[in-house]
Amino acid sequence: METVNTLKYAATALTDLFMPRLCLGCGRPLGAQERHLCIYCMADLPLTYNWMRTHNPMADRFNERIQEGLEASEYKVTEGMPKERYAFAAALFTYSSDSGFKEIPQALKYDGNIPAGRYFASLLGEKLSQSEHFLDVDLVIPVPLHPLRRFRRGYNQAEIIAREVSTRLGASESPSALKRVRYTKTQTKVLVQEKAGNVSGAFRAKPRAFQNKEHILIVDDVFTTGSTLYECYKAVREHFDGRISVATLAVVER
Repeated sequence: METVNTLKYAATALTDLFMPRLCLGCGRPLGAQERHLCIYCMADLPLTYNWMRTHNPMADRFNERIQEGLEASEYKVTEGMPKERYAFAAALFTYSSDSGFKEIPQALKYDGNIPAGRYFASLLGEKLSQSEHFLDVDLVIPVPLHPLRRFRRGYNQAEIIAREVSTRLGASESPSALKRVRYTKTQTKVLVQEKAGNVSGAFRAKPRAFQNKEHILIVDDVFTTGSTLYECYKAVREHFDGRISVATLAVVER
């Protein structure tokens, strides 16, 4: 094993001479033993730790949106369903528009850096697996892309995240449990006050996927206003009476 690691280290160092890997946080060349972030940026990665707290800013924002939807009767619930439960919510780290860490989800979403996506998604899954709030998750669902956008991009970044998270949690994953039925503008190009309307009614759920499940986790790359995750939540809630939680790689500071 030591020989294999030595050879792997040597191969990485040799490759870096010709095609240096750069830190996603600060842009400096990475050392042979560094992965995606240099040791300095990794030490400064602004972890939220909200997977350890039932009530945290992200969860409170998301539950406020759920409450608004209930009061406005924005979605139907099956007769006999129990009272709405507090939705757990967690992100691996926070970032602002002027933070270098915003490059982490962008590298996955726009640059095709799937290895980086898998790496940080695995970190997210590891953190969630340490939390009593997420230990009983038995189904992980990625936020779906419209088929046309998926075809153009070649993959769905949320599926990559969901796959790593489900593995860490020992839960099943269902990329087909939700379907995007309406093509929408990319949320990053929509004004904050227009985000909810942009994705309203854009998702449909497949009830069969939820049979014999108790805790569903919906996964996306970034939590900004929570509008996309909320629309997915509504679609699932119409057919499922268990707990629904959400998780993302990053949450945008507000």
